Amino acid sequence: AFLRTWQAACKVTGATVEVPSGYSFFIKPISLLGPCMPQIALQIDGTILAPPEVSSWAKSDLFQWINIKWVQNFTIQGSGVVNGQGSKWWSSSQTTADKKNCPSTHVPSMKPTAVRFYASNNVIVRDITIKNSPLCHLKFDNSIGVEVINVTISSPEDSPNTDGIHLQNTKDVEIHDSNIGCGDDCVSIQTGCSNIHLHHINCGPGHGISLGGLGKDKSIACASDIVVEDIFMQSTLYGVRIKTWPGGIGSVKNVTFSNIQVSDVKVPLIIDQFYCANNVHCKNQSGAVAISNINYNKIVGTYSAQPIHLACSNDVPCVDVDLVDIQLKPSPVNHGLQQALCYNSYGKTKAPLVPASIDYCLGENGRFSKIAKLSHDHLCQ
Repeated sequence: AFLRTWQAACKVTGATVEVPSGYSFFIKPISLLGPCMPQIALQIDGTILAPPEVSSWAKSDLFQWINIKWVQNFTIQGSGVVNGQGSKWWSSSQTTADKKNCPSTHVPSMKPTAVRFYASNNVIVRDITIKNSPLCHLKFDNSIGVEVINVTISSPEDSPNTDGIHLQNTKDVEIHDSNIGCGDDCVSIQTGCSNIHLHHINCGPGHGISLGGLGKDKSIACASDIVVEDIFMQSTLYGVRIKTWPGGIGSVKNVTFSNIQVSDVKVPLIIDQFYCANNVHCKNQSGAVAISNINYNKIVGTYSAQPIHLACSNDVPCVDVDLVDIQLKPSPVNHGLQQALCYNSYGKTKAPLVPASIDYCLGENGRFSKIAKLSHDHLCQ
């Protein structure tokens, strides 16, 4: 019924598909396909529920639950809830003791994203709640012109790989005035993304806001012109992070992190060019995604492990990194290291800087700047 309603609405300019308040609808994996007439809306005021049993999902449906493709000038809005009911998908992360006491059914390695947009332009998602996805909650892939406003995303802190919002090969994005708490990155920005603006977001629990991991399996990765500002992070694993796999190529450039408030965050500022997911053994590889023109401005609050961790490649160091008005103090509960780490990272600092070790953390750009910028820039034109 839901699919038939969509297909009918798709043919009418300005049509709205409604999920009324006070009702819950159980929906199996579904694809809402365009192209449609302009100004179509999905009004969610009730609750949409995914199948809760892992065994009820066909292998062909494991990529996503609600799949929206080839739409333009489309809005999802309302006061309702999109509930991925993902708890049984997370059981593969149980401890050995947990599994003995409460054995789980087989969980496939591929798990569905709750809501995925593909090849869609001028999309707005506003006011709804998305919760308990088996994997990522909201994903935009190969899309242009995205706005996410006043959205709530939530899943438990220990729900694995449940990113809040995931962007890939997507441009011209604004995400703002939203609350995101999950078991992975609040927002994850991947290769092919540019002109991204995140602001006025509450993040936590989770792993913070991340660019990457980029360059896996020596792939080309490109991300640029990204602004993250006016963010509050509470008890997250990281704050603002750039992570790249050893051996990758391409570039990350023109990124600004500004007015970020952190509270009991493990490591508030991190660049990791030696990223290796799940601590799986990674071979030492030469080369790295080039990182340049990264601006950190007014990052304040408390940390539980280390204030700054900038670990950059021996082959392609990080250049033009600015640390301005960074004031990070140990958490009253978890007293971390006072020492900031800046390895093969170059740029300039400007007071106030707390702890004092930040002031002499970065090297001077010098001859590294031009070499690092030009090394991979041509791959991302």
